Formats: sequence, structure tokens, C-alpha cells
Amino acid sequence: MSDKVFHLSHIDLDGYGCQYLTHLAFDNINFYNANYGPEVSARLKEIISDIKSADYKNVTILITDLNLTPKEAAWIEKESREVNASLTLLDHHITGLSTSEKHEWYHLDISHCGTWLTYDWLQKKYNFDINSEFKTVVDAINDVDMWHSHNEYFEYGKVMMSMISSAKEINRTMFQKYDIDYKHFLIDNAKKLLNGNDAHIKLDDNIHAFKKEFFISNKNDTKDNLIASYVSSLLSQNKERFTISYKGYKGLLGYNIGNSSIIGNTFLVQNPDYNFYMDVNFRGIFSLRGNDTLDLSQMAATIGNGGGHKNASGGKIEEFRDSFVYEDVKDFVQRYINDKSFGS
Repeated sequence: MSDKVFHLSHIDLDGYGCQYLTHLAFDNINFYNANYGPEVSARLKEIISDIKSADYKNVTILITDLNLTPKEAAWIEKESREVNASLTLLDHHITGLSTSEKHEWYHLDISHCGTWLTYDWLQKKYNFDINSEFKTVVDAINDVDMWHSHNEYFEYGKVMMSMISSAKEINRTMFQKYDIDYKHFLIDNAKKLLNGNDAHIKLDDNIHAFKKEFFISNKNDTKDNLIASYVSSLLSQNKERFTISYKGYKGLLGYNIGNSSIIGNTFLVQNPDYNFYMDVNFRGIFSLRGNDTLDLSQMAATIGNGGGHKNASGGKIEEFRDSFVYEDVKDFVQRYINDKSFGS
């Protein structure tokens, strides 16, 4: 399909299920995901900014499995009109009722989940899935999201829900595209097992293998090592975007990645020109890993009242400012490091 689509959805199985369908239906689509609260507004602003950055035609903004506040709905309606984009929202949360009554593009149906509504919309508007290849997986997601516990596919949907909620190996703030690709991969593999007796047990037995399959590039290894290699490669490919400095030493800043010992050391082996790896979480707690070129215990003490070993230390950034945008986190951390370093 020729439309340029910007698709914002929730961060659970239902939200990614909506995007799993649209990635099959559209050739030219950008994905965004948000939890409730201020992240919704941040992602809506990101969509409008991305539309303005290029000369697109036949633009569609699609929002699924999220209800908007009256303020958010009024804002996106105004902005979509200014960029000449059509606007559609498909949701099933009753909390959006009052907002939906004010906007014709806001389609609320509390009897089905977002994935089911998206499937129905694609079928009616774009003649999607004429052979009903994806109907069963849509039903499974609908059964669990609407908690139809006596329906045929409920148990299968439960396993899928757990599969997606545990798929946190790729940081969605730093690597949004790859995180979404990963979840689509898992849903697609789950779809293939959705038949026969005890299908939900078979899926449960295969989730670990599915996850490893996504991260394997050359040869098999433990899941932790495969993930470390994959994430380290993403960091290396985008290292200029993630580079920070401390007293003339070059480092890389990860945000909420975790597993610093494996991922940090793997990155430093792949990139010997870097002196340290730093990962900070949303509370401002940070981990440092090094390669014998910088005393990280002193760095941790200087910037975060922390300490540890020369090549493995940690601490906490006071008054840390969390953000849904990686660049904002990086700018804050770099300014914080500069201020602390100057005073030491």
C-alpha cells in the first residue's frame, strides 16, 4: 500500500499485535510505542516532528490501543490538520469515552481489543488478509486481552502475553526499531504454532528457542552471550550517537540496558578506542566498566559518590532527570559529568 503511515501503539501484547498487522499491510510505516502518561504526548510530538522533517504525501497517523486525554486529542487533531495527515484512533478502553464523543476520527469499541479493531479496520479499508491467515492469532490476542477465560485461544493468548512482557532484551528507548522487530518476530513465530492440541504448552516450550533464534548471527551460544553480542553490535553501529566523555576519556552511555558486565565488556573489546562503558537506569543509578585505561573507582567517586574497582564501579547521579528521549538523557548526563569533573 502506498500510504506513509505513522503508527503509535501501546507497549503490551495487544499494542504490538496491532503493529504486527500493520507492518504486514503497509510498505512504508514508522512505529512508535508509549505507555500511558506523559510518554503519549512525547511520542505524538515525535510523530509530528518526523512528518515535518520530510515531504510525505498521503500521510496517515494511526493510534491504536491507547486512549487520549481531551488535551492530547485536541493537540494531535490540530497538528495533523497542519501537516495534512489523516488521523485514525482505534481503541477499546472505556476511559476514552468522553474524548471519543468529541472527535469523529476517535473510534471506540469496548467489546474487542485493539488488535481485533485494527484487523477489522484493515480488512474493511484495505481488503487485508482475504484468506483469513491471521484471524486465529488475532482471536488469541483478543481472548487474553479481553480476558475471555473460557474461549478456545485464551490459554495460548496468556503464553503470548507473557512472551511479549518478558521480551526486554532490547532497550526500546535506544533501539526502538529493533525492539519492535523483535516483538513482531516473536508474534510471527507464535502464530505458526497456533494449532493442534496443547498448542499453548508447545509455545511455552519454544519461547526460549525463538528468542535465541532472533539473536543468532553466525553461531549458536548461550542466550546471554548472544544478546550481549547483538546489543554490543547495535551500540557499535551507533556509537557516535551514544558517545560521552570524562576528563578527555571517551566513553559510551547506555540507558536502562542492564547486564553491564557482559554487554559493557563486550563493547569495549569490540571498540578498544573507548575507555569506559556507562549504563544509567531511570533512577540515576549507574554502572561503569573499563579496560585498564581509566580508574573507574575514582570516576564513580567523582561523579556519583560511588566506587568499586578500577574496571568495575558504580554510583548514583543525584537529581537524575529521566526522559523518554535518549538524547535528553545523554545531554543531562554529560552536563552532570562536566559539572562534577570541573569541581574535582
